[in-house]
Amino acid sequence: MIDYLHGYLDYLAHERGLSPLTRENYARDIRLLLQLADQQPSLNDLQPQHIRRYVATLHGRGLGGNSIARALSAWRGFFEYLGQRHGFKSNPCVGMRAPKSPKNLPQALSPEQAVKLVDIEDSDLLALRDHAILELFYSSGLRLAELVGLDIGALDLNSGTVTVTGKGSKTRIVPVGSHAIKAIRNWLHERALLAQTDNPALFTNQKGRRLTARAVQYRIKQWAIKQGINSDVHPHMLRHSFATHVLQSSGDLRAVQEMLGHANISTTQIYTHLDFQHLAKVYDAAHPRAKKRS
Repeated sequence: MIDYLHGYLDYLAHERGLSPLTRENYARDIRLLLQLADQQPSLNDLQPQHIRRYVATLHGRGLGGNSIARALSAWRGFFEYLGQRHGFKSNPCVGMRAPKSPKNLPQALSPEQAVKLVDIEDSDLLALRDHAILELFYSSGLRLAELVGLDIGALDLNSGTVTVTGKGSKTRIVPVGSHAIKAIRNWLHERALLAQTDNPALFTNQKGRRLTARAVQYRIKQWAIKQGINSDVHPHMLRHSFATHVLQSSGDLRAVQEMLGHANISTTQIYTHLDFQHLAKVYDAAHPRAKKRS
């Protein structure tokens, strides 16, 4: 069985041109299949009922629907390959579905928490940089990879915009708020003390190199602690907060979709659930008929 896996991984590398990371993910899921099918004399003998049992086993181990769906997709592709190259009679994964996972709403800070987090008053060099980072995250709803990939040339502070390269190498122009513009100007004034002359990166580390995503994550967590925010704050939480707060203020879902760079509005609609939660809390607190009486 393991020879089939090696052949499939070679096929993914040389004929499909998939990246090492993608091949590694496929390999992990297919090894899981081989482990589950260890008692079967041949993979060619597997039937849909076997796959259903394996799915139930994974679900019983606590794997979520998304993880099982990914595994099923890998298995389905593996059996397609085995049918084409090794004459397997059928694909037992065809039509098989993973159990649905409950939808987890993204976590967002309250407007008060968000302002408290980004309102850094320290004036040392790294604090000025971090202030600009936090303000830009909250002002423009950028993804972490988008922020660390920004070059100075992407900014137009006079018009208050930044050109962002998002998923699928798609570019979009996003507004930058006045507080973020001020923080970025303060950082750019000091940036020359750190940045290497040939480095176009907007945000750099102490050695003048482009700041890494991991470093940004760490700094944000540290500032959250320092600013007294009792949440596990991460960059994407600021993106969620941006989207939620803009939607609460404007109600314009299409505008939020464009600013976030979502290809489908269904992805953006998750924030309408957060908005409804906010409205429900306001209603429960304010409406005399909403309060439960004992």
